[in-house]
Amino acid sequence: MKFTFAHNSLNVLDLDKSLKFYREALGLSETRRIQAADGSFSLVFLGDGRTPHKLELSWLKDREKKYDLGDNEFHLAFTVDDYKAAHDRHKEMGCVCYENEAMGLYFIEDPDGYWLEILPEKR
Repeated sequence: MKFTFAHNSLNVLDLDKSLKFYREALGLSETRRIQAADGSFSLVFLGDGRTPHKLELSWLKDREKKYDLGDNEFHLAFTVDDYKAAHDRHKEMGCVCYENEAMGLYFIEDPDGYWLEILPEKR
């Protein structure tokens, strides 16, 4: 028996704002969308165009307040081929929330408060 990663899911409050963030900050694009017939939820899958792994953004129509992320110890990590250009873009966007120069990494924060780790491609 073998298991294969399929996707990670994040709950989002404002789907359009989140889609814009993930497109601009990380270059992710929509690969699939599932919408409830009654409009109560949408699941939007994003891909990087290089790997089969997907990020699912889950949106609930009746949700009005931000999600409680607790200590926010969970995160997703992304590698990038041009670390300096990515860092410059994220600084310009104002989404860098933590930097560890000694380890050569930093984190950005999405519109819902999730932290995303950015690493150089070759470590």
